[in-house]
Amino acid sequence: MPTHHTAPLRTCLLALPLLATLLTGCGAPPPPAAGRPAPLPFVGVLTSDNDHWCTASVVDSPGRNLLATAAHCVYFHKEDAADGYEPGPFKGDLRFAPQFSGAGSGSGSGSRSARYPYGTWKVTALHVNTPWRDDNDDQGDYAFLTVAPDKHGRRIQDVVGAAAPDWSSSPRRRVTVIGYPNEDHNPRNRPVSCTTRTRRDPDEPYMIRMECPGFWPGTSGGPWLAGHRDAARPGRLIGVLSGGDSDRESVAVLFDRRARALYERAVRS
Repeated sequence: MPTHHTAPLRTCLLALPLLATLLTGCGAPPPPAAGRPAPLPFVGVLTSDNDHWCTASVVDSPGRNLLATAAHCVYFHKEDAADGYEPGPFKGDLRFAPQFSGAGSGSGSGSRSARYPYGTWKVTALHVNTPWRDDNDDQGDYAFLTVAPDKHGRRIQDVVGAAAPDWSSSPRRRVTVIGYPNEDHNPRNRPVSCTTRTRRDPDEPYMIRMECPGFWPGTSGGPWLAGHRDAARPGRLIGVLSGGDSDRESVAVLFDRRARALYERAVRS
């Protein structure tokens, strides 16, 4: 079972050429390294009581009010009790902070607006599928969250945009993955991203894998975007980051008909 990228944090490891040679073998090309993404307003963090522990993104929907993230970010099991999570759905004031930034973490006027450039949006419903809820099955490690309009009555997708979902992607794609490492490895609370190619995971064929250092805990739930170019051309969402054996290897459940069925239930509700 992959190690879920939750509680601690991940930072950007920028490999020096010599170090990359030592790590990857003489003459072998180094893996891509995580970098700082261009601003993507529809990607942000899940937050409660000024703490963030996972990444989420807005997914295109008729109601213009849905997020995609990892199921283990919002629905816990008895194994999570040691980390302080009560089994069952997240309990508390869960919110989404689009394009969150540590830039406003200091004191002084304007710091909150820099930290939360689009404010925070209240999550009103969690949509988790049966394999994850009942069996803690990694095949179900994705979730869709309903978000309420803001105090001005605006829907989140109308404000920050969204990526359209893809339910029939090939496992071999060129993707851009974005996530927010937790503060242990990312004291400035900035997102990291990596553009690389995926392949089917040899151990869990329902998963796809990428290799890129810098994706520490906290990046769970981050979007895997195929065909991404920029905020105006975000590409298509083919999965969300589930976990990995280390910060260098990350996996996601490839969205399929089961993911689509859960999405459609979320849309109807």
